[in-house]
Amino acid sequence: MSQAAAATPFVASQRDAELPTSGIGWLDAARRENLDSFLGAGLPDTRVEAFKYTALRALSQRSFVLGDAHIATRVVDPATLQLPGVDGARLVFVNGALRLDLSSLDALPEGLSLQPLSQALESESELLRFALARHYREPADAFAQLNAAFASEGVVLRVAAGAQIAAPVQLCFVGAAAEGDVAWHLRHVIELGEGASLSLIEHHATCGAHAHLGTSLADVVVGERAHLQHVTVQAAAEGSALVRRTAVQLRAGAHATLHALELGAGLSRHELQVELVGDGARLETRGAFVMHGRQHADTQMLVRHTAKHTASDSLWRGVADDRSRGVFRGAIYVAPGADGSDAALSNKNLLLSGSAEIDTKPELEIHADEVKAAHGATVGQLDPRALFYLRSRGIPQAQARAMLTAAFCRAVLDDLPNEALREHLSELVATHLPQA
Repeated sequence: MSQAAAATPFVASQRDAELPTSGIGWLDAARRENLDSFLGAGLPDTRVEAFKYTALRALSQRSFVLGDAHIATRVVDPATLQLPGVDGARLVFVNGALRLDLSSLDALPEGLSLQPLSQALESESELLRFALARHYREPADAFAQLNAAFASEGVVLRVAAGAQIAAPVQLCFVGAAAEGDVAWHLRHVIELGEGASLSLIEHHATCGAHAHLGTSLADVVVGERAHLQHVTVQAAAEGSALVRRTAVQLRAGAHATLHALELGAGLSRHELQVELVGDGARLETRGAFVMHGRQHADTQMLVRHTAKHTASDSLWRGVADDRSRGVFRGAIYVAPGADGSDAALSNKNLLLSGSAEIDTKPELEIHADEVKAAHGATVGQLDPRALFYLRSRGIPQAQARAMLTAAFCRAVLDDLPNEALREHLSELVATHLPQA
């Protein structure tokens, strides 16, 4: 372990935490290997390219207790879990612990398997070995290492080949106030069989102010000609830190549409890694972060085209007010032999305060022929001509600014097919914007 890493309270608290034991040799070995790797390097600093704009100095000076010993006593208002247009199966975790009393797993539709990771490990551990035995070794993998070491719970969701799951499935992660600062880690495995379809809602909510640390690591496989609609609503407590990594693999003819709203947490980071490994796979991503106060949101997206005639289209927006900071890296990689790929990325950002900051970094790397690719990024302020037009119609300046900013953000929700959810999310975004 480096001297710098050993000196930080954060690393010390992870070193002193007790590793979970499963009795499964390969899993316990992977946990120890990943923890040793983390303890050897500690948290990355800004010299690591992936963390160039996200300093972790403040986090490194904090310590956390692994898990919430009093989770059964945490009262959660059921209204916290509810989203309009979402009425299917639901699995709920509070401070990283499964709460079956808040979940809804009765009468699952045919073809849908939804179970906690701990239960799946008891009956089919070998089927999960490929995902859970991984050893993360890169300098930017610190949080993945912690997750792989400490996560003993999460979600295993499978959709059988040909199954069309009509009602959206909700995975809800609630942060609840506790006596101290809690660290929780959840690990997810999601698989759609050939020709299957699923609408998945990932909802990060809060129940009381807290400053917990949460990590989430998900492996998603979308089978041949399957369709995944994935919506993420991140509204965690503003004092908390939330770090997620989502790795998606799209096979031949698969189609995934991903919508993401980053509204909460003091420090939020989402590493979205999508690989189009089958011919004709298609991906659409739509996302926005809306930050105020001292919030910091970091989205790291990598889309890899490794098969022929694949397509990706990404539209991301960012808004920063007060002294907040937003970071967006959008990278597109077209591998040798991925001829006929069509990739587009657009990232537009608004600064609503002279003290706010947004750093955006589009990247494009092409190693194939007959490829269509485009990317662009802007950081600016509201169009003064649009403001003038609204004011000339008698609309006060503050209200005009709010209207234009809300319309700017709503662009990422326009193609969300669930109308009730779309309208609710539009209203939720509006509540996070400066009010007239």
